[in-house]
Amino acid sequence: MKNPSVAIVDDDTAFATYLRTFLSVRGYDTRCYARGDEILAAIRQGEPPDVVLLDVMMPGLDGLETLRALKSARPETQAIMLSGREQASTIVEAVRLGAADYVVKPDDPEGLGEIALDVAIKNATEKTRLVSELTQLRQQLSADQDNAFLFWGNGEQMRTVATIVEQVADSDVTVLIRGESGVGKELVARALHQRSVRRAKPFVKVNCAALPAELLESELFGHEKGAFTGAATTRIGKFEQADGGTILLDEIPEMKAPLQAKLLHVLQDAEFTRLGSNKPQTVDVRVLAATNRDLEDMMNRGEFREDLYYRIKVIEINVPALRATTCIGTAAAPPSISASATRRCSTRSKSAASAGIRLAQGSRPWQERSLSPELQALQ
Repeated sequence: MKNPSVAIVDDDTAFATYLRTFLSVRGYDTRCYARGDEILAAIRQGEPPDVVLLDVMMPGLDGLETLRALKSARPETQAIMLSGREQASTIVEAVRLGAADYVVKPDDPEGLGEIALDVAIKNATEKTRLVSELTQLRQQLSADQDNAFLFWGNGEQMRTVATIVEQVADSDVTVLIRGESGVGKELVARALHQRSVRRAKPFVKVNCAALPAELLESELFGHEKGAFTGAATTRIGKFEQADGGTILLDEIPEMKAPLQAKLLHVLQDAEFTRLGSNKPQTVDVRVLAATNRDLEDMMNRGEFREDLYYRIKVIEINVPALRATTCIGTAAAPPSISASATRRCSTRSKSAASAGIRLAQGSRPWQERSLSPELQALQ
């Protein structure tokens, strides 16, 4: 197992040497830098340590300026500030900039300073490990969600969905995803995003039915400070969060007429204004919409704008219910599900086989949301 790495940034050569010895005997790999710009250059070259020990007082870039630059270049960096004395204003500023801890340089005969430094480094190293694991889990989850809709089956209807996804994923056309509640419309939307050139940018989902009409506009487009009672700060909306990526407007029929008009303007001109502002904001976002309702009927009754309807329905994908699909089994399952089923199939082969048959035969109205309990039988 690789030893944790610690970068020591201090212009005091004697103290840096002491720290190097202190850390080496505790199993850390160390590198020393005399100036702030040296550690910044190392990180930009792809050599990030697990923890940075950063002296507050240094020539050139001081510790706080270096910390600010470190967090800008690599926000997940765990930096511990070192100083010869406790100074409240410096501690507060360091914490505000994102320092993991602030430790007075060890020089007491009792060794309390060394204990405090050792604990601070262990805590920072553990946080680095947790952040790394969380990132890996998110990537795995994203990959599983990307491939999850293939698990529903390989019947003709699902092959049609998969074909459309592959054909339109790499374009910027708006897509209307239709299907019953719970069939996995979001999974199809994620598959479109993950197969597009926007895959490295955010995928943002907004449930239009989850918020009152008066709050949905602020959620989508943001607001300026003082735009309404309780707007204590400026806040960007989901469209700005999704800039460069994809936004999914789930349950889009729940959007009221005035907000439908504003959305139409975004689709036409790629710009909008925050609540309480006259300054237009420009965004580059691909818009996907999802619904389980009859939009044509709503349009005929005047509940949904006809021009918006045709704007969001450039491409239409109809997601079948799971009861309408066939050939469901662990062979096509996402990696995490398939691996789990494989590990346990020897001891539960009968129940697994039974569960697989029930899924394939559509013995009840299966939807994506209700699939998890049955998958337990395969584990």
